[in-house]
Amino acid sequence: MPALYIGHGAPPLLDDPTWSGELAAWAKDLPRPKAILIISAHWELAPVSLSASGAELVYDFGGFDPKYYRMTYRTPDTTAFADKIAKLMPDTEPVHQHTSRGLDHGAWVPLRIMYPEADIPVLQMSLPTHDPERLLKLGERLRPLRDEGVLIIGSGFLTHGLPFLTEWRIDAKVPTWSADFDAWAGEALARGDVDELASYRSKAPGMPYAHPTVEHYSPLFVTLGAASDPSAPGAQVIDGFWMGLSKRSLQVA
Repeated sequence: MPALYIGHGAPPLLDDPTWSGELAAWAKDLPRPKAILIISAHWELAPVSLSASGAELVYDFGGFDPKYYRMTYRTPDTTAFADKIAKLMPDTEPVHQHTSRGLDHGAWVPLRIMYPEADIPVLQMSLPTHDPERLLKLGERLRPLRDEGVLIIGSGFLTHGLPFLTEWRIDAKVPTWSADFDAWAGEALARGDVDELASYRSKAPGMPYAHPTVEHYSPLFVTLGAASDPSAPGAQVIDGFWMGLSKRSLQVA
């Protein structure tokens, strides 16, 4: 399986035919996963932790249509899958298994679009750090799962300057800071320049407006670490903007 970095969007993404269509078409073009491991921007926790099999969804958002709070995404048991992941981690970084934490919207919103039947085992892994080097190493440890049919997904948003948005429409004008950061990242990804991407705090245009907090950018490094060759350019499958934010998404081999 490849590894992906995707933008996940807020729950209204589910009603956007353009972006949801792009995600659905992307999933259709992929080999069918035997399981999915997704690292979302919305679960920042150390040590590395895994969601609970069969737990209720986390509705970690507010102010949206009540229908989104009634949505479900019940997937098959993941007990054996969790054990397999735990064995990949070194003794110095054990995995904590949560007993009640379900998938948050950074996981279940895109997966409802990509795999609507919910018939693939899904685990969410916490984001334990924002240090690119540590996240690359985490992705490297997870890399062997790809050979067993596991789809690894880093779920974030390539730009996420919510405090600086002036329009709250899907077709909102793209802020300069979002466009500049997106172009910089797209060029670095096309070169496979991991060092440039990791130096975003000092080198990326549009900072800190593009990422006043960096949790939506950090999952990218898990994806790159899981690549067979992190410096090999991946395929930028989706680009463009949603509410002025970059939805650029990546697939690596």
